[in-house]
Amino acid sequence: MSIGNSPEEDRPSVEDERPSIGRVLQQARVGAGLTVDEVSTSTRVRIPIVHAIEEDDFSRCGGDVYARGHIRMLARAVGLDPEPLVEQFDDEHGGRPAPTPAAPLFEAERIRPERRRPNWTAAMVAAIVAVVGFSGFTLFSDAESGGGNVAEGPASGTKPTPTDARTTKPADPKPDPSDSAIAALPKDKVTVKLSATSDKSWISAKSHNGKLLFDGLLLKGETKTFQDDERVDLILGNAGAIELFVNGKKVQDEFKMGGVERLSYTKGDPEVG
Repeated sequence: MSIGNSPEEDRPSVEDERPSIGRVLQQARVGAGLTVDEVSTSTRVRIPIVHAIEEDDFSRCGGDVYARGHIRMLARAVGLDPEPLVEQFDDEHGGRPAPTPAAPLFEAERIRPERRRPNWTAAMVAAIVAVVGFSGFTLFSDAESGGGNVAEGPASGTKPTPTDARTTKPADPKPDPSDSAIAALPKDKVTVKLSATSDKSWISAKSHNGKLLFDGLLLKGETKTFQDDERVDLILGNAGAIELFVNGKKVQDEFKMGGVERLSYTKGDPEVG
């Protein structure tokens, strides 16, 4: 009788046919036209860790909790749904780990010192001592000067000096920036305004000569405005979350959530360059 694996054991499972997590993330990044440096900048995950995850090495993440968080951030940065990849990670590493008290994932490598609460009891005691001391000093001074004399009015024949009542004119409030202000900018420049309305988005903006104007995350509710003499080049990650104005006019293109868009605008736009 021969000893060996049965045909059922030799047959590969469905899980074995799935591509690895690292390979899926790497292919999505390349397909989105992003470099490892760009992904690292937008997610705050260090470059060596990004390389290690794309090679399916999760030992540099600092534990399963951080590995799951890194997978989520990298997947969103390259336009993927992170949940299937996280489930695959759990299947391959013994299930979902129990929650552990840790710093937020965006600050996995930095622990902020705990702020000390103000000692209100000591402050109250010090205030009471100060009030009591001032009251005692006032009573002692009045006793030495002959008792509590009532303040008298000005002597007869003495004219009171009129008080110079000068009022300070309040400073004019600074106007808030608005779309009308952008529309009033000089016609010889191109102005681009980006607002993250429904979710955060990774953006990169460059001038016509290749100078980097901004590269990083634009959180929900934040706004950035860029200006150049000739052209502004943009890369938008999760482009569907962005509301875009060019030279004071809203761009009506319907970008997809999770999609990546490469755009260029000049002084005569808002037409895509």
